[in-house]
Amino acid sequence: MNIELVLFGAFALLTLLSAGLVIFAKSAISSAMSLVATFFFLAGIYVLLWAHTVAVLQVLVYAGAIMVLFLFVIMLLNLGEETSAGPRLTLSRILGGGAAAGLLVVLVMAIWRIPAPTTTFTGAQAVASGFGTLPAIGEVIYTQWLLPFEAVSLLLLVAMVGAVVVAKSRI
Repeated sequence: MNIELVLFGAFALLTLLSAGLVIFAKSAISSAMSLVATFFFLAGIYVLLWAHTVAVLQVLVYAGAIMVLFLFVIMLLNLGEETSAGPRLTLSRILGGGAAAGLLVVLVMAIWRIPAPTTTFTGAQAVASGFGTLPAIGEVIYTQWLLPFEAVSLLLLVAMVGAVVVAKSRI
């Protein structure tokens, strides 16, 4: 059996498990730490796909800088452990479960309709010589994807300012 296939399956499974912990964690800090684990497992998948630059950027930018920002906002908002009397079945939970089930059905149907590959991909022969290098990534980001890149930076700034405004109104 191919070791890359085994590693890819392990990273994919661990990514799904840690992403599930992000959703179902009891505290916001546990959820954030599970998100850090998800980012590291995704970086492992990027390494297996020979995208080392993207893997390093995943760890530095998302697991480093963005998660520090998230944890800062969580601590600024003073989100502690919530105590609940027990699980309650509310309309929002029913609608959320229905939406998740519908998304799962659509995802399974989309995967089912993907045709089987007719050729084998070895990886090394189909990649251009400058693919994945920092100059190539910088050229694509600052020419073809400049507007979405700037929109994401503005979205993060607005989210941070909004969190500060919400925290200041509680004090």
